[in-house]
Amino acid sequence: MDIRLNKQNLKGFIGDNDIEGIMPNIEKAHNELEQKTGKGCDFTGWLDLPNKIEDSFLDELAALGEEIRVNSDCIVCVGIGGSYVGIRASLEFLIADQKLPVYYAGQNLSSGHLHYLLEKLQDKRVTVIVISKSGTTAEPALAFRVIKQFMREKYSPEEFKKRIITITDAQKGALRQITDKEGFRSFIIDGNVGGRFSVLTPVGLMPIAAAGVDVKQLIRGARLAQDECSTMDMDKNIAYQYAAARYLLYKQDKVIEVLSTFYQRLSFVEEWWKQLFGESEGKAGKGIFPASLSFTTDLHSMGQLLQEGERNMFETFFLVEKSGIEVVIPQEEEDLDNFNCVAGNDLDWVNKQAYKATAMAHYEGGVPNMSITLPQFDAFTLGQLYYFFEKAVAMTGYLLEVNPFNQPGVEAYKNKMFALLGRK
Repeated sequence: MDIRLNKQNLKGFIGDNDIEGIMPNIEKAHNELEQKTGKGCDFTGWLDLPNKIEDSFLDELAALGEEIRVNSDCIVCVGIGGSYVGIRASLEFLIADQKLPVYYAGQNLSSGHLHYLLEKLQDKRVTVIVISKSGTTAEPALAFRVIKQFMREKYSPEEFKKRIITITDAQKGALRQITDKEGFRSFIIDGNVGGRFSVLTPVGLMPIAAAGVDVKQLIRGARLAQDECSTMDMDKNIAYQYAAARYLLYKQDKVIEVLSTFYQRLSFVEEWWKQLFGESEGKAGKGIFPASLSFTTDLHSMGQLLQEGERNMFETFFLVEKSGIEVVIPQEEEDLDNFNCVAGNDLDWVNKQAYKATAMAHYEGGVPNMSITLPQFDAFTLGQLYYFFEKAVAMTGYLLEVNPFNQPGVEAYKNKMFALLGRK
């Protein structure tokens, strides 16, 4: 795999003996995952998904994407949770590949957000992609009601039908009923893959294919990661190395993990990561709290807490070897700001020095840290990254002895909100 994991700044916190001590647990979890016999095994369809996806299906998505781009000025994606953050993470990461603007709705209940979105769409040719397994989750369901009315008023009945695409359950649910009644084009949400693991299913693939991303390269990367993360060889399986380090730090009362990036294009991958890890591990009074920061910006706000606050956290730096963009710093005659010392260098070189300084300072301040480095911003790399994180969180969940594939606690607020709304 092209992704690198650097654990140098875990010295003094985790040693080889610590890893050896939990190897029986790792082997047990590995066997339960690969044989699909562990907790939540009904929702482990993501495990072998990359190698099961047919290239013909990816060709179908590419052809539909081309059709959409010819006939549309923009796309509106309606969804929340895994039906929102995964799509946005992919498109932010692959911004250079995006050929059509994408707007988002249904990820909140803000009337202002929806109002101004519809104003933007008045004079545009719009394709709407609605993603929901049930069609009854409040945020996307209500947003779709409003957007559906907007589209019905904007287009003829035939054009209305063509311009809305749904991704939902094959047989049941409100959105399936709406789809069948209206005759919308539709893709199926896999029943054995939970929402936060759905980024490599039609949920995550169809919208980004419509925007112009090469989904074949994304899946090619995921296939490589599936092959390399299925081994029990700890020297080769960096997903298990990452999971083991997280678990051992958690056992030392490091209960917060901060994913810190120096690249803005990774910020929504961090958001996707937060849902994946928070919803998977946070059960039965257990779980590592996943937080994310954007450096160097947040070094001027949260840097103080990281450097000298409570020592209940560890940090994972999230980096890219080649940014793909060069900005050369110019020489100035007077050098009033005293930065001629870096003149002639690429700005990304300075960014990487900031990372090295931060990792060193935080480690010396008592924050163990490791680094995940990606080679570049491309679809092949992103496919590897998604599968790497999915396999790692599954392993950590089993090490914590929780079911990493359910989310019973999410229903608590929903039930109370539905009661306040008077909803049956």
